[in-house]
Amino acid sequence: MADSNFIDYVKFCSRSGAGGSGSVHFRREKHVPKGGPDGGDGGRGGHIILKGNAQLWTLLHLKYKKHVIAEDGKGGEGGRRKGREGKDVILEVPLGTVAKDAETQEVRFEITEDGQEVVLTPGGRGGLGNDHFKTATNQAPHYAQPGEPGIEEWIILELKLLADIGLVGFPNAGKSTLLSTISAAKPEIGDYPFTTLVPNLGVIPYRDDKSFVMADIPGIIEGAAEGRGLGLRFLRHIERNSILLFMIPADADSITEQYNILLSELQKYNPELLDKKRLLAITKADMLDEELMAEMMKDIPKELPSIFISSVTQFNLDKLKDMLWQAITSQ
Repeated sequence: MADSNFIDYVKFCSRSGAGGSGSVHFRREKHVPKGGPDGGDGGRGGHIILKGNAQLWTLLHLKYKKHVIAEDGKGGEGGRRKGREGKDVILEVPLGTVAKDAETQEVRFEITEDGQEVVLTPGGRGGLGNDHFKTATNQAPHYAQPGEPGIEEWIILELKLLADIGLVGFPNAGKSTLLSTISAAKPEIGDYPFTTLVPNLGVIPYRDDKSFVMADIPGIIEGAAEGRGLGLRFLRHIERNSILLFMIPADADSITEQYNILLSELQKYNPELLDKKRLLAITKADMLDEELMAEMMKDIPKELPSIFISSVTQFNLDKLKDMLWQAITSQ
């Protein structure tokens, strides 16, 4: 079975801390029997904060956190002493994590950089102490502000993989085999649909100690944009890839037809995906001779950079890496 440690969706209740109340207090000392107001301000309630961590690649550590609660701020004290701020809760997340409002589905923000911190649910402000409310006509105010309440809301975190190259193809197109051949990644491989149930990332070594990242996205089926099969759950990962490598097996009934179906699914899900640079790899080419390849090339759109490859015999894999590197560096 596929590795269940890859979790790309979590939903939880996020509750920030309430602000502390301002203090009603008057200065009282031995020689100052009628000192003025000196009530301090309340402390801010704790925030819920998301922080990017480049070492994480899954939301697994948040899967069982159904409630995330920050500390309340403390009340102010006499002598203009401010109450202590509530302790923030910092949730570390992988790069490519999108925060959404669970009720409205509105996207709040996306974490894209290591160390980036964004306040997800802000804590309530602390109330002002009575020191702030003295006036010429009211020099002994007997009131202070209460702290603001915290916010309670349901949040969805979704992860979109960050990679240079995204592999796009129907189930059993040879994507996992290619990734396992040219990288150190070891995805599940089998001769049946939906072997890949989770996205796999692989670092592809290139010349002169260079490298790039490739993501094997689970196979698309016709109707994926409507949620059929594994559908929408995995199409979102393709959004974060710079370049899309379409993979169609040489024994397909029609390469052009399969390519157009894949394009159509991407367009239905998000038309902006068609703006990405596209390349085509025709897999399982070890079953073809040069004459057959030349004949099949006539059926492929002229504007689409294409190459025949075989992961089993490693035919043209170095040329494929050259093509991909050129596409990455020419962006």
